[in-house]
Amino acid sequence: MAHVELKQVQKSYDGKNTVVHSVDLEIRHGEFAVLVGPSGCGKSTLLRMVAGLETVTAGDILIDGQRVNDLPPRQRDIAMVFQDYALYPHKNLFENMAFGLRLRKEPENIIRQRVMDAAELLKIDHLLDRRPGALSGGQRQRVAIGRAIVRQPKVFLFDEPLSNLDAQLRGEMRAEIKKLHQRLGATIIYVTHDQVEAMTLADRIAVMQGGHKIQYDTPHAIYNQPSAVFVAGFTGSPPMNLLRAECTPSGLHIADQVLALPDPWRARLAARQHVVVGIRPENLQLQARPADDLALRVTLSLLEPLGAETLGLFQLGAHELTARLSARFQEPVGSVLTLHTHTDHLHLFDAATGQAL
Repeated sequence: MAHVELKQVQKSYDGKNTVVHSVDLEIRHGEFAVLVGPSGCGKSTLLRMVAGLETVTAGDILIDGQRVNDLPPRQRDIAMVFQDYALYPHKNLFENMAFGLRLRKEPENIIRQRVMDAAELLKIDHLLDRRPGALSGGQRQRVAIGRAIVRQPKVFLFDEPLSNLDAQLRGEMRAEIKKLHQRLGATIIYVTHDQVEAMTLADRIAVMQGGHKIQYDTPHAIYNQPSAVFVAGFTGSPPMNLLRAECTPSGLHIADQVLALPDPWRARLAARQHVVVGIRPENLQLQARPADDLALRVTLSLLEPLGAETLGLFQLGAHELTARLSARFQEPVGSVLTLHTHTDHLHLFDAATGQAL
């Protein structure tokens, strides 16, 4: 286990355009930290700087208090699992997993013991005499993870390791990686563009956009207290509904309707002209609520049955809203209905900056 700190880390390839902007992060001993964001947001570049595969333009990276900016990858005591597995096709699985230990000239008995222990942990001990070409994608990824485990590094780095797998296998491997972390208690930094993957795996999540760290917090806080419109819209499946609203003396004016907010809310918004209102799909219901009920008249435009539930897409002026509905919901498309929510479930953001209010 190791404690990893990133202090004002920046990256520029040409000295003019910055691709990672002054990122501060702290990954505690044994913590599972996930960097998540859309393609091109700088998350993989940040991981590669921790690994030593990219130089740091400015700032410091520390592992257990030691500045590692100028250390080559082999001296940082890290192990990296890549998206494309990076296995040697001409070597069997045992030799693939043992390769790093042989480079370090570990004794043969230590190599055999570590490889067998990792293979048993990952349930691939019966495959060790096979070559990568004879394996499924999930089995190859287990070998790549096993190769990292046998090195017993201070820090594990995962760069989108599941993106090449199909949906079912991705879910299975996600669970295996979670169990693996619980058993090893290792410090892990994990990169993904899949916010569901991030939410299910992480102790803490760093949401990135355009090379900036937007929010770094627990999955619960990221989901329930997003610090910005981008975080709110990126997390959740389906994501949060985001509606531009005009602040009026009576409440929030959305399309041709008004959300009549209670007095304390109207006082807070009195000096503002526009805000962005966020409502999670699960917080929109067809049943009226008791106190502080907020109602929106909407038109049903599409139903997406998912088995255990149905997603309803509704039109509110130029806005489209998604609501989680009962699997038994059967109103025809075009029906005019009322969706209800509560002030406790509203998220408000500054319309100009996108920051949470």
